[in-house]
Amino acid sequence: MAKAGRKGCSCPGFLRKNWLLLSTVAAVLLGIGVGMLVREYGKLSNLDKFYFSFPGEVLMRMLKLIILPLIISSMITGVAALDSSVSGKIGLRAVIYYFCTTVIAVILGIVLVVTIKPGVPQTADEIDRVGSTPEVSTVDAMLDLIRNMFPENLVQACFQQYKTKREKVEATTVVDKNSSIFTEESVTSATTPEVSENKTQEYKIVGSYSDGINVLGLIVFCLVFGMVIGKMGEKGQVLVDFFNALNEATMRIVQIIMWYMPIGIVFLIAGKIIEVEDWEIFRKLGLYMATVLSGLAIHSTVILPLIYLIVVRKNPFRFAMGMAQALLTALMISSSSATLPVTFRCAEEKNFIDKRITRFVLPVGATINMDGTALYEAVAAVFIAQLNDLELDIGQIVTISVTATAASIGAAGVPQAGLVTMVIVLSAVGLPAEDVTLIIAVDWLLDRFRTMVNVLGDAFGTGIVEKLSKKELEQMDVNSEVNIVNPFALETTTLDNDETETKKSYVNGGFAVDKSDTISFTQTSQF
Repeated sequence: MAKAGRKGCSCPGFLRKNWLLLSTVAAVLLGIGVGMLVREYGKLSNLDKFYFSFPGEVLMRMLKLIILPLIISSMITGVAALDSSVSGKIGLRAVIYYFCTTVIAVILGIVLVVTIKPGVPQTADEIDRVGSTPEVSTVDAMLDLIRNMFPENLVQACFQQYKTKREKVEATTVVDKNSSIFTEESVTSATTPEVSENKTQEYKIVGSYSDGINVLGLIVFCLVFGMVIGKMGEKGQVLVDFFNALNEATMRIVQIIMWYMPIGIVFLIAGKIIEVEDWEIFRKLGLYMATVLSGLAIHSTVILPLIYLIVVRKNPFRFAMGMAQALLTALMISSSSATLPVTFRCAEEKNFIDKRITRFVLPVGATINMDGTALYEAVAAVFIAQLNDLELDIGQIVTISVTATAASIGAAGVPQAGLVTMVIVLSAVGLPAEDVTLIIAVDWLLDRFRTMVNVLGDAFGTGIVEKLSKKELEQMDVNSEVNIVNPFALETTTLDNDETETKKSYVNGGFAVDKSDTISFTQTSQF
């Protein structure tokens, strides 16, 4: 009887604990149903479709609103809480993990697309082109990536990114007014037109700013800023406490947004289904989509869990279930940066990852760890080559692998950034960049699934880095018991029966109390 009663009580407890996840799943199903019904019977105009998806747009704006304070506060407090040597080791482990999983994803994608050959049965002329080709140069894109790491204006980096583009320099004829004769260049072009035809076209680089948070630049600044205030001791403690409070306030705002999320998701999904005009394209690109989705499925259900199992020695699927809310959110809004608030919440509250790890690893992962994007770009590049009946040699396949890995790291965590990096990959192996328009029609759907894989990769990364950094974190916990803020403070140590009691620091007339949070903060009483 007691067992039966306990089982009866567990159902309301389960519902109370997982109400947000269950309501999000219900919202997804409801959104699909509403979208299908309205599409079939509604006959909405373009203006009506825009108004219909308004609640979903509000959800996206809420999540994007919280990205900036979340990244700044979490990165600074995370780095400030770690010793410089420890943060360096954690950062190195995270980057090695990100690099290895991205390379594995690219290799998996190439193996699948070469085996399945989704582009062989058809040609590029059979598929309708949609949209336009982004104009981008591989060298300029890589240099822009480095430029954005060091923004010239920190405030501007909060809402704009730097971008360069090439413009043709028009050849001008130079005339000497005193002698009224042409210069040697103009005479040559006038007398030998065939030489001027072969003349190399000159370009100039023009820089401009485009809308969007420069996440990479903010992360680099916060990384350095957090290390500096972490070493400042008592002087920097005020700033550490401020950013701790900012982080706590931001996470509470995230909890408020979570209440609205199911409503927003219903209209986000339904609105997207209503917007799709040509479902025939899904049949034409069905084999290509199946290749990408099977690659993402293998990477997320076999490779990533296997790496987690080998390193952490825990059930990876239980860990993934803890991240279910974040994965669903990523699937719905297709932005790893906008999913970051939910990812933090799941990693810390469901999977109990150390906050020092999540605050340091997750913002970096959302920016540079793009397993799904790398796999997608590798598959898409080989698929476009197959459509054009081009045989790729080993050298070109290796080039695709390297370029897809590098380009995915440079892809911003925003919707459809993969299209821009896709042009870089195509240009690297001499494939026509305009053929990216062949796959734009289905990119919005594939983007959601690859974003979900990106977020899952970030989450597994926190668990793996925490396991590998366990000794350093435990050593920091031991050292944190002695928290001398003032170097001139008196330290009292009591020894009893050869056992050393907990050390306390006498700081400015008060004893430093033990921390309740893993992120360092010291509470002192002032006289």
